[in-house]
Amino acid sequence: MFLTILLLLVGFAILIKGADFLVNGASSAAKKYGISNLAIGLTVVAFGTSMPELIVSLLSAINGKADASFGNVIGSNNFNLLFILGVAGVIYPLVVQRNTVKFEVPLSLLAAGVLFVLVNDGLLWGGTSNGLSRIDALILLVFFAGFLFYIYRTMKSSPDLEEGEPIKIYSMPMSIGMAVMGLVMLIGGGKLVVDSAISIAQSFGLSEKIIGLTILAAGTSLPELATSAVAAYRKNTDIAIGNVVGSNIFNIFFILGVTGTISPINYNTALNFDMMVLLAATVVLMIFMFTLNQRKLDRWEAFMLLAGYLAYTVFLIGMEEGLAV
Repeated sequence: MFLTILLLLVGFAILIKGADFLVNGASSAAKKYGISNLAIGLTVVAFGTSMPELIVSLLSAINGKADASFGNVIGSNNFNLLFILGVAGVIYPLVVQRNTVKFEVPLSLLAAGVLFVLVNDGLLWGGTSNGLSRIDALILLVFFAGFLFYIYRTMKSSPDLEEGEPIKIYSMPMSIGMAVMGLVMLIGGGKLVVDSAISIAQSFGLSEKIIGLTILAAGTSLPELATSAVAAYRKNTDIAIGNVVGSNIFNIFFILGVTGTISPINYNTALNFDMMVLLAATVVLMIFMFTLNQRKLDRWEAFMLLAGYLAYTVFLIGMEEGLAV
């Protein structure tokens, strides 16, 4: 157990340093080519930090662990919205571009809604089973292609917010090298953390569903946490929030799209509660962005997000203990 905990701490260290490399490299490349921080956060950074979710969800689906596969993605998105944005917003209030509020955040809400409709065949359409078929997965990938096209059309027209610390510009080879090294460290560190966390969790007899929603979700979202926290500390708030929103869209449209195309996944309707939490959390984020200081997540709002995640986690653990009795 001591060695497992030590490996967990080493994984944390690798993740944090990897996030630092990735943010520096991606920010430098963005400035060099005149691309906004928001666009980088929604594409390159979001894709890189979502790789652990892709690996875990795909391997879980192939091994027949559907609850872990879906729970990882749904739980990761809840962790991203409530915990990561909460932490980032406490570090530094997040001011975002208008397009994030008007389009990207609602798009993440649409992604959750589309997933809910696609997997609840029995509940909504009277089907005999619930799950993500290959056709459903291809629909998700079509939405993902549309999202990439939207980013392509808007990334150069979106004005960049020149706030926070000046971004250091490196040579392009150095920028790419730093970003690649950061991605490798994020993926490797994420896998080390997840493997260690699962080993610890299984020693306490937790179910596949609760492992997916909590341990796997938090573990595979640690790259997003490290990246957004570092970006918020550096006052690059577009990257901090763009990384989270982009990752949530990636998780549903791309990760479940790819996973379901390779291996169709059965869906446990018990996860509908967690889907409702995801939908509600996204709506709350939109409300926060439109109240008081518009396009800004204040510290008190960030604390409310953290309180929401704490309450959600306590409820999950309580349900798990209740089922075990």
